[in-house]
Amino acid sequence: MTRISIILGTRPEAIKLAPVIRALREQSGFESRVCVTSQHREMLRQTLEAFEIKPDVDLDLMQANQTLADLTSRAISGLDHYFEHERPEVVLVQGDTTTVFAAALAAFYHRIRVGHVEAGLRTGDKYSPFPEEINRVLTTRLADYHFAPTALAKENLLAEGVPGARIYLTGNTVIDALEFALRKVRQNPPEVPGLPEHWLEGCGAKPLVLITGHRRENFGAGFESICQAIAELAERFPETAFVYPVHLNPNVREPVFRRLSGRPNVFLIQPLGYLPFVALMDRATLILTDSGGVQEEAPSLGKPVLVMRNTTERPEAIAAGSARLIGTQSEQILAGVSTLLTDPQAYAAMARPMNPYGDGQAAARIVQILLER
Repeated sequence: MTRISIILGTRPEAIKLAPVIRALREQSGFESRVCVTSQHREMLRQTLEAFEIKPDVDLDLMQANQTLADLTSRAISGLDHYFEHERPEVVLVQGDTTTVFAAALAAFYHRIRVGHVEAGLRTGDKYSPFPEEINRVLTTRLADYHFAPTALAKENLLAEGVPGARIYLTGNTVIDALEFALRKVRQNPPEVPGLPEHWLEGCGAKPLVLITGHRRENFGAGFESICQAIAELAERFPETAFVYPVHLNPNVREPVFRRLSGRPNVFLIQPLGYLPFVALMDRATLILTDSGGVQEEAPSLGKPVLVMRNTTERPEAIAAGSARLIGTQSEQILAGVSTLLTDPQAYAAMARPMNPYGDGQAAARIVQILLER
């Protein structure tokens, strides 16, 4: 019986590790335990509930206004004590958060093998995304199993000297999670709090632009420019709904509510649980985002994605034509959204459903690899 600890702290980690947790629990030969750092508390809880997962241990590390150094040091210390007590044989982490790096380092100190889900993503710029790019690179040096979601991610790892025998091409577990969620929301459409029901109607409904934004490197001038673009778009397209589930970080909420409140077709709503968010993606005409996970999910739904960043570690959708980098300058955002809302040919070129990130079987592959090794 192999003892495995799955460590996670944020909503994206919960989404992408949930299929792995469920697959481990269905497979004999494993004793799996879920430990959360609660780097994102409320959003993490909502997501785990959607997948019917209850954490075994909550380290409850989040504090108001803590710095990255504060969070990192507290996470390493908390996980050090957890590993000393739990003594797993393998630790699984996902992605690029502070929780991921801290867990990998603490596990290394205890000589515990580390499996890195979604390994090998790179922009090549250590400050973009910040601090995620460095979290990825450092976690790679500490990991024993590298579960690469795409062929390009595998190539990145090989180029950095990771032995090929330790790299496993699995696909991205986000597609597993998305397929699970879509089955639920299409059978039983959830309410989207804060959004009038008529905007959720499907066939013949008015255009809806879904917006997400939370990147640390966009704090300040970036968000001011993003908000300016959304305000102008809302005036230019009064029959289009601009729906923004606003991240809880004060650096996001302050400019968003200051610049966009009170506009009749701009809906600033609270962060959504995973199922309502998937329902909203499924309904959207297009998506404006700086998120990594949304870049992977939306192409499967045939939704054009405009990425408000200057770099991306997920270039596969851009190469396929379903996503485009537009940065944070208001002029570029205005032009990109306006084109998709007014030019049917441009829209059709980006709205072809495709799956560059997986086939929904990534979690099963990861569990099989762990079972064999």
